[in-house]
Amino acid sequence: MEAIQRTYLPAAGKDWALPLYDPLVKLLGIGRIRRIFLDQAALPAAHRVLDLGCGTGTLALLIKRLHPAIQIVGLDPDPRALARARRKAAGAAADIRFDQGYADNLPYPDASFDRVFSSFMFHHVSPDQRENTLREARRVLAPGASLHMVDFAPSEGETHGWRSHFVDSSPVLKDKAESRVLALMRHAGFTDAKKVKSGTILLGLLRILYYQASVPGS
Repeated sequence: MEAIQRTYLPAAGKDWALPLYDPLVKLLGIGRIRRIFLDQAALPAAHRVLDLGCGTGTLALLIKRLHPAIQIVGLDPDPRALARARRKAAGAAADIRFDQGYADNLPYPDASFDRVFSSFMFHHVSPDQRENTLREARRVLAPGASLHMVDFAPSEGETHGWRSHFVDSSPVLKDKAESRVLALMRHAGFTDAKKVKSGTILLGLLRILYYQASVPGS
């Protein structure tokens, strides 16, 4: 396992805000989005799942509750978030492994997983590490497996006004245009990279895009 010495953006943005992270996610309606996310992933066919950038483990716990037989590993660089994830899993008696590490240097052998999930994680990755992150996801997926990602996206069409100024100029959404994300997936070696769904939160203030990409079969 890689020694954790690099800087990273904590799940809640700041370490002090971590106790507020789960309540805020619930308030934003992210739980509903994650349900939609899992529905389009056809999980019953998968037995080994990696939750990339798992944060406090909410998605991993949801997967385990809906599909108890699936083997789940969650990975995140934030030790405080992982500690909270482990406590939540223990409280739910859920057998989930949580590892500390970075998305662009995964500590797993080739072809280790049937699905890789990335839920509101990709915007935490700096632009110069995004293709490497996708290449690593491609490497640890088995032939015929798939990547599923949901994240924020810039607003569509609007180039002026308060929403464009305050949302699209945010570093969180910079370089997150749909075409750019799909191009990065293809460059990383995925096939059939596509947007499978879109939505909004915060009364339409933030757009949500769901992506899927495949690994060629053996």
